[in-house]
This record gives sequence, C-alpha cells and structure tokens, in this order.
Amino acid sequence: LFRSVPVIGYGTDEFPAFFTRESGERVDQRLDTPEEVAAAIRLHDLLGSGTGIMLANPIPAGASLDRGEIDHIIADAVVEADRRGITRKALTPFLLARINELSKGRSLAANIALVRNNAAVAAQVAVACCEAG
Repeated sequence: LFRSVPVIGYGTDEFPAFFTRESGERVDQRLDTPEEVAAAIRLHDLLGSGTGIMLANPIPAGASLDRGEIDHIIADAVVEADRRGITRKALTPFLLARINELSKGRSLAANIALVRNNAAVAAQVAVACCEAG
C-alpha cells in the first residue's frame, strides 16, 4: 500500500514560505473553506490511507514580508551561522534571533501573525469537522 500525505493549500495554489505567502512550489490541491477541508479530511480517512493531510495556511497578507528581502536576510544569517560554526540544536534559535535582528523585528511580528492565523484556521476546521460528524 502506497502511503502519501496530500499537501492542501488553504486559499492558495502555492505552498507558503515561512515569512511570505509564496515559495514558487505548488500544492497538491487548493481548498478555500473550513468545510471543504473537513470534507477532505473525512474522505482521506475513509479511504484508509493511514496518513494525515498537510494544510498549508499562508501568513496573512498584511504580515507577509517581501520575498526577495527576507530571502537575502535568511541567506546572510545562514552564512554567519556557518562562519561561526553554529550547528545542530543551536542553529534554529540562532537563525531566528539573527533574522529578527536583521529584519528589525519584522520577522518576529510576521511569525506571531502566522501562529495566530494558524490557530484560527485550525479552530475553524475543527468546528467544521465536528459539525460534519
């Protein structure tokens, strides 16, 4: 049995990047409402795949950073981490902190907006799943 995890774009045809709404990579399917997502979850479960789905929810438009600018900032932070020999479990905290510094706090604000949006969408999908039975 082949098992795969479908990648669903919530209101988007493109997989969102962390700080921006776009990445250049397409999703398997686009769904636009919590009810559509709930139906997809139910169908996926009924098909017996034994896997979940990935719901790719983009950052709110007003919180999205400029893709070119943030890509440059991330690249600079990665080079700095490499130069300083920062690896493994220390790498992610270093990168997040350095990206926040280089973006003058905008990356942290974007991340907070994304977390809040993810929580809101998750709650809406959970309600739709419960209402669908």
